[in-house]
Amino acid sequence: MSDNERPQKPRTPQEKIQSDLPASMRWMRRIKKTFSFFFTLSILMLIALAGLLVYLRSQTLPVTKMMQTSQMYDVHGELIDTFYSGQNRQVVPLNEISPYLIHATLSVEDQHFYEHFGVDLKAVARAAIVNVQAMAKVQGAGTITQQLARNLYLNHDRTWTRKMKETMYAIQMEMQMSKDDILADYLNQIYYGHSTYGIETASQLFFGKHAKDLTLAESALIAGVPKGPRYYSPYYDMQNALDRQKVVLQLMVNSGYITQSAADAAAKEKLNILPLAKKKPSAAPYFRDYVRTIATETLGISEEQFDEGGIRIYTTLDKNAQHIAEEAVTKQLADKPELQAALVAVDPRSGEIKAMVGGRDYTENQFNRALSNKRQPGSSFKPFVYMVALQNGFTPATLVKSEPTVFTYDDGRQQYTPRNFNDQYPNANIDMRQAISKSDNIYAVHTVLAVGPDKVIDLARKLGVVSPMKPLPSLALGAFPVSPLEMASAFGAIANQGTHREPIAILRIEDAGGKVLYEARPKEDKVIPPAVAYVMTNLMESVFEEGGTGSRVASTIKRPIAGKTGTTDTDAWMVGFTPELATAVWVGYDKDRDISATESHLASPIFADFTEQTLEAIPPKLFPIPEGVTNVYIDPVSGKLSNEDCPNAQLESFISGTEPTTYCTGKPASKAGDTPPKGTGKTDNGSWWNDLKRWWNE
Repeated sequence: MSDNERPQKPRTPQEKIQSDLPASMRWMRRIKKTFSFFFTLSILMLIALAGLLVYLRSQTLPVTKMMQTSQMYDVHGELIDTFYSGQNRQVVPLNEISPYLIHATLSVEDQHFYEHFGVDLKAVARAAIVNVQAMAKVQGAGTITQQLARNLYLNHDRTWTRKMKETMYAIQMEMQMSKDDILADYLNQIYYGHSTYGIETASQLFFGKHAKDLTLAESALIAGVPKGPRYYSPYYDMQNALDRQKVVLQLMVNSGYITQSAADAAAKEKLNILPLAKKKPSAAPYFRDYVRTIATETLGISEEQFDEGGIRIYTTLDKNAQHIAEEAVTKQLADKPELQAALVAVDPRSGEIKAMVGGRDYTENQFNRALSNKRQPGSSFKPFVYMVALQNGFTPATLVKSEPTVFTYDDGRQQYTPRNFNDQYPNANIDMRQAISKSDNIYAVHTVLAVGPDKVIDLARKLGVVSPMKPLPSLALGAFPVSPLEMASAFGAIANQGTHREPIAILRIEDAGGKVLYEARPKEDKVIPPAVAYVMTNLMESVFEEGGTGSRVASTIKRPIAGKTGTTDTDAWMVGFTPELATAVWVGYDKDRDISATESHLASPIFADFTEQTLEAIPPKLFPIPEGVTNVYIDPVSGKLSNEDCPNAQLESFISGTEPTTYCTGKPASKAGDTPPKGTGKTDNGSWWNDLKRWWNE
């Protein structure tokens, strides 16, 4: 037997029966089995689908973060500015949206919105065919519900995972929300370009009207924008916007919402599109930025919470004072297009910042010069020197000869030769009042070397000046840069009888629910004795008197005021105060450019206009005289007590115990209780002027 003739395996009875059946019967059996398999599979899939739907129905949708606009208020509760993270949105219900806009949106975005369950299977199939034919993704099939799900819960990554999640969320939304609710949320969420979200804000942006008042032509134009705001916005390309409008109108015809004639008429309608308006500028943009910096960098408020958390920030700013400050700067710099200015005003009693101008135009330059410590204060720094001197043997009657002088320091190894303005020297003895009112540099350098620059720096630090300084003779002339805020705060301590209050801009921050997140508790330090502060104040009042460096604005000021000017080649300052307000003004150029003689006098009128207008409703008030101050008449030539032999007597304030004890003729002073010589005004408790001031303040 050959290998090819091996015996075959016997067939089973079942195989014999099968082999005996006709071919048609065998095919029927196979079809039956296949049908049974797919039927069973379909049942299982339906069960799985039903289970999935039950599961989705039972699950709550993810919690979406509601971006809320944060608000900043001034000290009177008036709104300064609002903050949002690029999403300017006003939510409106569906019944306050024009039916034209609703129909236009449905036509262009989702024609079968009210028919599908979140996913449009017909659109998916149609898009698949088109994309396969084009061998690229040229058509999408996302429904309004899917778009809303993506905007609310997902990012815009083009991945299958994101698409699957989007589909699940869309189905879940359809099961848990009504169609109208989904459509309303969509129209309030969608982006229309230009930081504008939601149909109400878009309607206001493009046409200056409410969404409910949109016409057919307006609705068709707006409905076409979300497809590509950078391409279809009328502000970027009007022709593209109008072409897109025609497409939307034709789709509305195809969907049966409007007639062809209505579409044609709308396409020809002339639209009144408003100019693209910028966000209304803040009442105090430099101050607003300063507050943001403090809140986010010092108080621990995140940028996200600041912009989206719905927090309320209550500040110290006075909007009226801020407006006056901005107007004063604008007025004085009107014909000086490149000249800059800064102003900071502080309430010396509380440390609260009432006004802040960081430059002439925030829209052109956002650099805040009010906080910049890059400008030399010049002679406005001298009061710090003189307050140290008053506590170390100097009095207002201390005489120093003002003449060209070469000073030596560092144990004789160094020399310094200061100059007076325009090289003008009295070449005679002058007292401290004259030195301050005339801003004499020789007197100032003599004083700082006599008392020690280190002591001056120490006092400046206690008064809030944190900018770098060196113990050199030039310190007395303001050679080391400081910021206007530092100067206003330091002078505020003088106005507040020697007590320094830490400058503050934020009073309180509350979250969206009203919970207090921060409340100001400013530090308070008694830096100089009240008597020293008063004597310094009294001396600085002469700056605004005849012959003083601030006398140009004397006619503007109608109340007791003290201050000090400061001028360098590139900077002009006026820093001064009343009992209620301490203000620092700087004027100069941003770049290394000298100021002219005329420009060097602009800080004073800004200061005077601002102070007078801000305090217009407040009655003038004398600076209160503390205990430890004695007022006597002195002879300014000799610095001694005045009598009938010294006709040019002037009233001077002294720290009690430092006033002169001899008369200008060499006669001894009267003992307490004696009748003072005629013309001195001296009494047993100070002077009639002292008594008058006390009576006035009481």
